[in-house]
Amino acid sequence: MRKRSRAVIAAAALGALLGGPPAGTGQEFADVEIETVEVARGLYMLRGRGGNVGLSVGEDGAFLVDDQYAPLTEKIRAAVRAVTDRPIRFVLNTHWHGDHTGGNENLGTAGALIVAHENVRRRMQAGQFMKLLGRDVPPAPAVALPAVTFAADITFHWNEHEIQAVHVMRAHTDGDTLVHFRSVDVLHMGDVFLSDTYPFIDTDSGGSIDGMIAAVERGLERAAANTRIIPGHGRLSDRAGLATFRDMLVTVRERIGDAVAAGRSVEDVLRSKPTADLDAAWGGGFVTPDAFVRAVYGSLAGER
Repeated sequence: MRKRSRAVIAAAALGALLGGPPAGTGQEFADVEIETVEVARGLYMLRGRGGNVGLSVGEDGAFLVDDQYAPLTEKIRAAVRAVTDRPIRFVLNTHWHGDHTGGNENLGTAGALIVAHENVRRRMQAGQFMKLLGRDVPPAPAVALPAVTFAADITFHWNEHEIQAVHVMRAHTDGDTLVHFRSVDVLHMGDVFLSDTYPFIDTDSGGSIDGMIAAVERGLERAAANTRIIPGHGRLSDRAGLATFRDMLVTVRERIGDAVAAGRSVEDVLRSKPTADLDAAWGGGFVTPDAFVRAVYGSLAGER
């Protein structure tokens, strides 16, 4: 019973995290505080509930990478006002999930230009059914959709930053973007990288374990020893932290890949506890070890 309760709680947390909070639950965000972490000159990480937000400030105006949930928009605006008197001009979404795009409608209505990979707009516009959660995510209103989309990469020259947005294929989803603030050497990885928990691989949205590993390798290619890395969730990290995450992904992929190649069922793989030696470091988040194993197994079995 206790194990089932933990699974139910984890599923509920994951549902809220990915699809956005259920309607009428703004009160649950009342006690959320936005933590502002200075990462580099003119660049901050905002932590609240949902994906970590990147914030560039300067004479050109505020530039956000992701925007968490709609009920937190005013708190995020307050955090922005605390470091700049300039308006929010751009929002760049790293992918389509509601904990990273929930503020789009509010900020778009206020005049911010929303930018993302073309698959982000496609999925938000159509809505999604997430099989893992048994949940429909309805289409987003027009004002919440990215007004500017790109197919591969795009570069912004803003606030004296060269901001390179790089699409990585079939990773966490099919619309993930890495955001590199080259002039100050800060890399925002979105949900391709979680600094201290197992990641969610959204296979329903085109994600895959092999794509996750390839995307992390792209990040490592860009990162130097002193590069500061903003994860989609978790504490501020660096190249060494990203490499440790990559090694974990590769280890799990090899173990489960061997089991899939041997024709073992997912239930048999779960019973063997292939992540047992990794769970203390990575298993304390909203994605449980069993959920991560299922996602990796499904990704590899589907490709076969």
